[in-house]
Amino acid sequence: MRPTPPRLSRHAFKAKRLPSAALAVALLVTAAPALRAETLPVVTVVVDNAKVMRLPERTQTVIVGNPIIADVTLQKNGVLVLTGKSFGATNLIALDAAGAMLAETTIRVEASQTSVITVQRGAEERNSYSCTPYCQPSVQLGDSTKYFGEVSGQAESRRSLATAGSTAAGH
Repeated sequence: MRPTPPRLSRHAFKAKRLPSAALAVALLVTAAPALRAETLPVVTVVVDNAKVMRLPERTQTVIVGNPIIADVTLQKNGVLVLTGKSFGATNLIALDAAGAMLAETTIRVEASQTSVITVQRGAEERNSYSCTPYCQPSVQLGDSTKYFGEVSGQAESRRSLATAGSTAAGH
């Protein structure tokens, strides 16, 4: 004699199908941010460079996801200056006075590909030079600590001397 399978009530049958439907909805919900991130407009800026952007009308608040990567300065009439600070990607969100999102953009900050020469000496030492048209030391993110400190220290000393000279001349 063959055993008969247990009979499920209609309620039990619906409950049994629910997990697969719930799984499908869960997959869509978890995939939604990934899909949304791919469809955002992308603005690319080079490290240590600025780009001017126009904000949507009625923008009252601007949020940068990671201010270490990019920084913004609001100007008059809905103009925004975006400055690349470090390599990477972040987002920029524009909100109206009620807090409703007006726009969201992906900000991608990249290294300058023009006129920068990188010299790699072994695994530890990396030095960068700006060659426009003659090669001069120019610190970049990722340079060796010693080189970065020496070159940026010289640049800071030079800036201080120039600032002190212009301040003394103004008095």
